[in-house]
Amino acid sequence: MSETTSATAAGKTPVDFWFDPLCPWAWMTSRWVLEVEKVRDIEVRWHIMSLAVLNEPKLDELPEEYRELLQTKAWQPIRVVTAAWQKHGSDILGPLYTALGTRIHNEGQGPTREAVEGALADVGLPADLIEYFDQKDFEFDAELRASHKEGIDKVGQDVGTPVIAVPGPDGEQIAFFGPVVTPAPKGEEAARLWDGAVAVASVPGFYEIKRTRTKGPDFSNL
Repeated sequence: MSETTSATAAGKTPVDFWFDPLCPWAWMTSRWVLEVEKVRDIEVRWHIMSLAVLNEPKLDELPEEYRELLQTKAWQPIRVVTAAWQKHGSDILGPLYTALGTRIHNEGQGPTREAVEGALADVGLPADLIEYFDQKDFEFDAELRASHKEGIDKVGQDVGTPVIAVPGPDGEQIAFFGPVVTPAPKGEEAARLWDGAVAVASVPGFYEIKRTRTKGPDFSNL
């Protein structure tokens, strides 16, 4: 049985969340879904995906600056996260993501080696996991790609991170990309957004709501 279909706490609705720690928008969404966990009867289960893997087939079509990011920095934190997951279990993913996101995004440290080293220390993981940061022949590449594929297969290639999957009315999972929101809603505002997102995603044949972004990620209330 896969992690995404295993039982969660009694009475809780399982919410599977695929993230790449590099993405500021996924970070915003993750803080929102943790807020929802306080006001709705859900339990978040964390999984990894990779912007580097997602964009491999279309690197030649991307702007040079973004292409260079995906070929270098996009691999580094996610390698360490994957290694931590493989060596210390899936329960470490949530705390490690929180530590990484706080340093990378809230504190503006970026996806640096120092930020990742600090996050490992924050959650009490062995310091030698940082050795995976620059490991080119990555030991757990197959596991990283399998987790990425599990999430992306639910929504298709034409998305980014995060991917969220929840049980639908018939018990089968429904999944969607996003929502992209800033700042992260709190309290009942967070709950209303959750209820609406799940409602529209539950409609057969529904694919997209979108409007142009007018501002960047706002981390001020995180």
